[in-house]
Amino acid sequence: MTTLPERPNTALLVIDVQNGVVAGTHNRDGVIANINTLLGKARAEGVPVVWVQHSDEGLPQGSEAWQYAPELVRQDTESLVHKRYGDSFEDTDLEAVLAERGVGRLVVTGAQTDGCIRSTLHGALVRGYDTTLVGDAHTTEDLTAYGAPPPVQVIAHTNLYWSFQSAPGREAGTTQTAEVDFGPTD
Repeated sequence: MTTLPERPNTALLVIDVQNGVVAGTHNRDGVIANINTLLGKARAEGVPVVWVQHSDEGLPQGSEAWQYAPELVRQDTESLVHKRYGDSFEDTDLEAVLAERGVGRLVVTGAQTDGCIRSTLHGALVRGYDTTLVGDAHTTEDLTAYGAPPPVQVIAHTNLYWSFQSAPGREAGTTQTAEVDFGPTD
C-alpha cells in the first residue's frame, strides 16, 4: 500500500557496504553473508537490486575504502547510485531509478545503522515508499567512545523502532533475511 500506486514492484537496496564503512563493524561477515543471500533471492525472482555508494572527504571516490566489500559483487545490469549525504535519496538519482522500475516498496540492507540506514528509511517513508528493514542485514561501528550505545544495542533499537513505524497509506517494518518476501514482480 505505498502511496505510489503506479509502482507495484519491490527493490532491494544495498547501502554503503564499502571497505571503509564496514571495516570493524559489528558482525560484518554475517551481515555481508545475509546480504549475499538476499542478492541471490532478488536476482532469482527478477527483483531490481539498487546499490548505493557513499563518498566524502574520508571516503574519496575511487579509493580502496570507497570500493564495495569484495564479498559483494554488483552485476552490470544492477543500478548504482552515488551519494554524498546520509539519506540515499538526497541529491541523487535514486528516485528516478526506482520510478523507472515501477518500485514502490523497498527492502533495505547495509551500513551504518545509525546513519545512512536510518536516514534512508525515513527518507523513503516520507517520499511514499513502503519500507522494510532487514534486521540481520545491517550493521554499524562501535561508537561507545563517543557516548553511543554498543553496536548490538543500536541495531536492536533500530529494528525495534522501525517495526512500529507507519504513515498514511504506507507500511514500514522489520524482518529477517530468512523471512524476506519480495512479493510479486512485473
